Amino acid sequence: MSIAYDPTMPGAGEEPSFPPLLRGVAVKAGVDPFAKAVSDAGRGVAEVGDLYWSPDDVTLQAAIVFAPEEPLAEALPILFAVGNGLNDSIGALAPPEVGVSHVWPTGIKVNGAWCGMLRADAATRDAAAVPGWLVVGLSLALRWPSGGPTPGEAPDLTALSEEGCGHLSAVRLLESWSRHTLSWVNRWEDGELRAITDGWLNRAEGRGQAVAFAHGGATRRGEFMGLDEAGGMILKTEDGTEALPLLPILDNPAVWPPEVLP
Repeated sequence: MSIAYDPTMPGAGEEPSFPPLLRGVAVKAGVDPFAKAVSDAGRGVAEVGDLYWSPDDVTLQAAIVFAPEEPLAEALPILFAVGNGLNDSIGALAPPEVGVSHVWPTGIKVNGAWCGMLRADAATRDAAAVPGWLVVGLSLALRWPSGGPTPGEAPDLTALSEEGCGHLSAVRLLESWSRHTLSWVNRWEDGELRAITDGWLNRAEGRGQAVAFAHGGATRRGEFMGLDEAGGMILKTEDGTEALPLLPILDNPAVWPPEVLP
């Protein structure tokens, strides 16, 4: 299966082409694909492999519906497969000097500045229950929005167009992301969780360093040692080593653009 793409702008009105097992579901401009996917999944009208996407050409917005076979705590690390897919797709299309890094649990940075995030929602909050559905969403800044601060006034934020990727179209990037993500999801289904988390960690910001971030409504500080088998951050603090679970992201999702910069 080819995952190489012509990144040039598509023709007017052209829609993305997705690989087998993924079915594109377009939403109207101004509608959040993630919210729509969660709503449809909750009403039982979304199907496994539905990829909701928006025609917005300022922010790439998309969401994929999954049907896990494992308990929620074991299913949430699919986030890292989706994140790896994004990293690979940008790496394949962007100039070599463009670096994408992951910020645990759901942040995305490009050349050191915030550029996007992942989100997740599920049919249950019971970590031991198998969710009837799990939705993972992506938001990625393609162009600098008009009417806000200039790039110089917000140095901690960026967009792909500000990092030498102005030639990338939303359609081409969405197509590439879907294919790279499907490749990682196939590895997930083959039981290669360690390969997925290692791939994510290899591009993670702050690994082996002191970090400070919000988690579950509190500020946590310590040394980022790695990930446990459930995708939780292994954090070394003055009081010892602990694993911070992914589960709180369901009720305390990241907000894009960030309301408060770290």
